[in-house]
Amino acid sequence: MKHAKALDDQLFSLVNGIEILSSVSPINYKEQRDEFFRRHYSIEPTFSYKPSEHNAFQLKRQLFNLPIEKVEDPDLQRIYEDVILSYVDKIDQLQTLGSQDFLYNSLRYFGEPTEKDIRNASFILHLPDSDDDKQLVDAQGIQQIMEQFARSQGYQYDLVIDDNMIANALVSKTTVKINSAAKVPMVEAHALAHHELGVHLVTTLNARSQPFKVLSLGCPVNTMTQEGMAILSEYLAGHLTIKRLKILALRVLAVDSMIKDKSFRTTFMMLKEQLGVEKNLAFTITARVYRGGGFTKDYLYLRGFHEVLHAYEEQEGFLNLLCGKTALMHLPEINRLVNKGIFNAPQNITPSFVHPTDNDEVRRFITHAIK
Repeated sequence: MKHAKALDDQLFSLVNGIEILSSVSPINYKEQRDEFFRRHYSIEPTFSYKPSEHNAFQLKRQLFNLPIEKVEDPDLQRIYEDVILSYVDKIDQLQTLGSQDFLYNSLRYFGEPTEKDIRNASFILHLPDSDDDKQLVDAQGIQQIMEQFARSQGYQYDLVIDDNMIANALVSKTTVKINSAAKVPMVEAHALAHHELGVHLVTTLNARSQPFKVLSLGCPVNTMTQEGMAILSEYLAGHLTIKRLKILALRVLAVDSMIKDKSFRTTFMMLKEQLGVEKNLAFTITARVYRGGGFTKDYLYLRGFHEVLHAYEEQEGFLNLLCGKTALMHLPEINRLVNKGIFNAPQNITPSFVHPTDNDEVRRFITHAIK
């Protein structure tokens, strides 16, 4: 596999460091949120971003010049072809960050909600609220829960409390970031640990143990599979609440509104006034989908959970999705590459996948009713 290893090293050196998620994180999020509330929702927030340091044209030319045809194994060759094309799309997103063209490139890469996605979201939002967890946990409490979780599994990681985040927590490579302003119910804090550490950190660590770096870079649109597995981890751990599902559903409708209305205020008011979402949560959801200039990724969480749940129950070799930043569409190739010894089987397995909790009949019905 000499040629594959050489191409793998070249590809990694070209695109390592290109991360859409960190690039679309506004550097003035708090200021714009405070101004939006101070002005009684009357302005369109103007988010700012760190400038891209990449020469888009030169980088794309270098990617297309990589000798994919020399890769010895056909399954591996297909993965490299798809990964290279996906990075070309990512470069286009970075090049248009903060402009109107970013939405077009986001749609091209992530797609947009279908009528079925909208129906699934509406079904969830009509469910009665049944969760009554009043005990709130702050950033330090989330940190303690995550540290205990990581110690029990022997994970190596860094942890940072971040003052300028939209999400409550996220994993970037092997760094776990917790929002300093986070305040969530206890059950949600445990869900965050299973989501961020149990899947996102696990797939990062497993990818780093592979002989090839391509699974650290990630398969195309691996977001849907990775987030789907992360939600599945919450569910199998017994921490997926109706409230959590409703937030995923609200994100679908927010993306739909963003594409159709292209007005932050319109989407925010739809969430707040029509759907009764508390103003801080409404702003967070709206900011997530408008960041970068229109980021459609958030509708994929619910669809990803549906697809991954069925794969978990029905597909052979499901756990090989934990080999790295994989996508369901490549599971057949990944299974064959593991069987051939070209990829390593995952060393770390998501704890809830190994020891799932029995969810009640209502929760099982709701999750399987998502089509």
